[in-house]
Amino acid sequence: MTPAESLFHAARAHLDAGDHAAARDALRAALALDPDAAAVHANLAFALAAGGDVDAAETHYRRAIALAPHALQTYLNLGAMLTARHRADAALAVYDAVPAFLPVSPALLSNRGMALAAAGREDDAEACYRRALALDPDYRKAAFNLAYVLLRQGRWDEGWMRLEARDWLAPMQDYLRLPRLDGGPPAGRRILVGVEAGHGDMIQFCRYCDQLKAAGAARVGVLCHPGLVALFGSLRGADEIIPLDRSFERADWDVWAAPLSLPLHFRTTVDTVPAALPYLAPDRARSARLAPLLAAAPDEMKIGLVWKGNPRFENDAARSLPGLATLAPLLRVRGVRWFSLQKGPGEDEAKEGVVDLAPAIEDFADTAALIAGLDLVITVDTACAHLAGALGKPCWVLLPAWQTDWRWLADRADTPWYPHVMRLFRQRRDGAWGEVIQDVAGALADLAPMRPM
Repeated sequence: MTPAESLFHAARAHLDAGDHAAARDALRAALALDPDAAAVHANLAFALAAGGDVDAAETHYRRAIALAPHALQTYLNLGAMLTARHRADAALAVYDAVPAFLPVSPALLSNRGMALAAAGREDDAEACYRRALALDPDYRKAAFNLAYVLLRQGRWDEGWMRLEARDWLAPMQDYLRLPRLDGGPPAGRRILVGVEAGHGDMIQFCRYCDQLKAAGAARVGVLCHPGLVALFGSLRGADEIIPLDRSFERADWDVWAAPLSLPLHFRTTVDTVPAALPYLAPDRARSARLAPLLAAAPDEMKIGLVWKGNPRFENDAARSLPGLATLAPLLRVRGVRWFSLQKGPGEDEAKEGVVDLAPAIEDFADTAALIAGLDLVITVDTACAHLAGALGKPCWVLLPAWQTDWRWLADRADTPWYPHVMRLFRQRRDGAWGEVIQDVAGALADLAPMRPM
């Protein structure tokens, strides 16, 4: 084994361990010894991308392709990175450059479909996904990606079925050691609804506890994030709320249900969403304790703001605003008292003209109690939107043009998940929040004078 090869294998071990910095150092040292090693360029690109240096990563990916045009994985990695960077057209050009002598790959078709969907070419994306599944019916990534297209288009019969290809349920299955709810009737069964995805997903889909009870479930429990426990004490249809960090007796339950699988179980369509609002309620004692924080003049509307989501979410760069300053046109609307519900990244931006409620928020029950005292919530696509909707509180949601989440469907200003209380304001161009904020400011100016004095 040459010194360059030894460094390469050491770098691979660092990559497997998640130590991208050490991998980069070893790969750079290997390149100094062997500048034309395609695999070294490709792996260095991967490590650089993981560290956020996407420009350098692109350079090394393209060098790797030039040196080894037969290595399909390099095209896949470069295309996926470009798509994630909102460069769908560049990603498609990479996929188009795959040599014709390489066999057609389900992975290539699925990746190409993702770039097409991101570019707004959903019909072409669907064709790619279906071709990938024709080649390999068990290729879960293509089925999962197809689900997003179908659900966004309101084609839920197949969409929910395809969503079962998601790959993140195994750890919960291993943890619970219970059979999953199958297609049989819930009647007489003790059903535990397990944790899935984020807080917003839990708030949105735990509405199905009421459906389970109505279908005859003997007992319905919810295993959830600790920050949701107090809030979910008011969840309609739930008999017991169990925090994820507390042990419990598995023998008390017959089966468990994944929240995002419940629409499939109940064969939910766009026209049959269980949306009897509210299905959550604020705690009265908390509302009374926090009410003094919401002081406003009698003729002022009280509006809560959320401008950033969890930065760990894969599309957060698109869905979150750059900062509170982006909302400046709203803050100039007269007759409004503004309150910040922002918690975590961005909360320190709440300055003059906005009352900072973050210090009073310890969990989602606190947020619910504060929202109950507001007239309206204006938020990006975060858990706070689902919370306001579940409480039956008017809520305006700002949506990105880039990979708009499937649950908001397409080209609608309303949503069947939260009818009559939620209004959607959509970007018309990727990153163009200014137009959206002007739309909201106009709607707010129309609304404010209508408030009773």
